[in-house]
Amino acid sequence: FVCSIVIDKRINMKIGIVCYPTFGGSGVVATEVGMGLAKKGHQIHFITYKRPARLTHFDTNVFYHEVSGYDYPLFEFKPYDTALTSKLVDVILREELDIIHVHYAIPHATIGYIAQQIVATKGKHIPLVTTLHGTDITLVGQDRSFFPVVEFSINRSNAVTAVSQHLKDETFKHFNIDRDIKVIYNFIDFNRFKKIEKGHFRKAIAPNGEKILAHTSNFRKVKRIDDVIRAFDLIDRKVSSKLLLIGDGPERPLLEEMSRKLGLDEKILFLGKQGAVEELLAIADLFIIPSENESFGLAALEAMACEVPIISSNAGGIPEVNIQGVTGFLRPIGDFEGMAEDAIKLLQDPELIKQFSANAKERALTFNLDNILPQYEELYRSLLVAQ
Repeated sequence: FVCSIVIDKRINMKIGIVCYPTFGGSGVVATEVGMGLAKKGHQIHFITYKRPARLTHFDTNVFYHEVSGYDYPLFEFKPYDTALTSKLVDVILREELDIIHVHYAIPHATIGYIAQQIVATKGKHIPLVTTLHGTDITLVGQDRSFFPVVEFSINRSNAVTAVSQHLKDETFKHFNIDRDIKVIYNFIDFNRFKKIEKGHFRKAIAPNGEKILAHTSNFRKVKRIDDVIRAFDLIDRKVSSKLLLIGDGPERPLLEEMSRKLGLDEKILFLGKQGAVEELLAIADLFIIPSENESFGLAALEAMACEVPIISSNAGGIPEVNIQGVTGFLRPIGDFEGMAEDAIKLLQDPELIKQFSANAKERALTFNLDNILPQYEELYRSLLVAQ
């Protein structure tokens, strides 16, 4: 007697998403995945300590559950891990979730596993999906104080995904992983990120017809924004330009001081965190991303969708997105002079930059959200069938 269980592809699921609610790549991807799935009819529950930055619109299929901290004199630090686990257990049971999907291994994979074991004692069996995003593997996860817990949590997840082939390879290289890791690339929503006419906006930023370069990040050392400024200094000597630095973080005060010392403070605009970054990308001529470690390069992909060529390092997964001599140029980490040379080459050749802009959009289309979401749906359903 053979019994086969079939999950109808039309059936909508209840999915719990645990992520960091920030402008960083993992939080952005988690939120965009959730919102995309909600549009397809699935019920999405975000569980985190504040509303995710990209969760800006009301949707009847999207729910947000805030995790509250707990102040007690005994605790030097609030036990957020415990509070998040308890909240996740509560949401799983109360909302009758079908899947837990945690983004960024630290500490979410561990929390997901503990919550999964707790609800199992109450008769609820729920699959756990962990998505690896980058520094949770390549940097923080390799710290000896985290390493054994990260490795254990990955191996206890029912399914593990990575946002690039590079990140998958790095995970197997540094951890003893006994399960497969599925590569599901980061993605772009072309309903949001696309070339739009913002002539008046461009005129306000560059009133004298200057070229506009852009960089978006969380302003950490790993992003090497000082290389952006050094490259811009060389570019501006040849082609009058403006630089838009979008984002914020610990390096900002040093970068502002650096721009003043170079006499570029009127040429470089520190714009802080921006919710509508696509409107700024729409007026950019080039996007610079010189990171020393980048698991994928989501910021570059967003620029490419807006038809902006990329000047980048060859770090991590960036070459899987930015194709050398096609969508932009790749240089070794730290080669800001080479990056400046490539940028000048493009900015001084209208036909070449036009071709690269078209190529950037064409490449970005392969990462369309509509191509990526079905991969997550298929993964979820395979786990439900396997229960």
